[in-house]
Amino acid sequence: MPEFRLPLSGDVTQAINPWFDMFKAFGSQFGLININLGRSPAPEIEQKVLQEVGSYGRQLGRMGDALNVLIEKLEPKLGDLTKEERLALDAFRVMQAEIDQIKSDHRLSR
Repeated sequence: MPEFRLPLSGDVTQAINPWFDMFKAFGSQFGLININLGRSPAPEIEQKVLQEVGSYGRQLGRMGDALNVLIEKLEPKLGDLTKEERLALDAFRVMQAEIDQIKSDHRLSR
């Protein structure tokens, strides 16, 4: 088969450093357990919030509880929603019910 090249697409060279490639996934930390929760423009703030306010699970739980209150208060007006909006609320309710079940199961297993 003939070789096809676009203009300015000469051979590509890349230095391969196995040590760098092996450790770049771990970042600059080397320890028994390192957890990377993603990129953040302000990791110091995220760390402080996690330490002083609550875990991501706790934060999401409180947001879910607040959304449940709002949904219940707006229930009479939910008839004005589109099909997609109703599906989004239904999916949220199902997710919250699954979370509540997991929490209940966890409390019973203690």
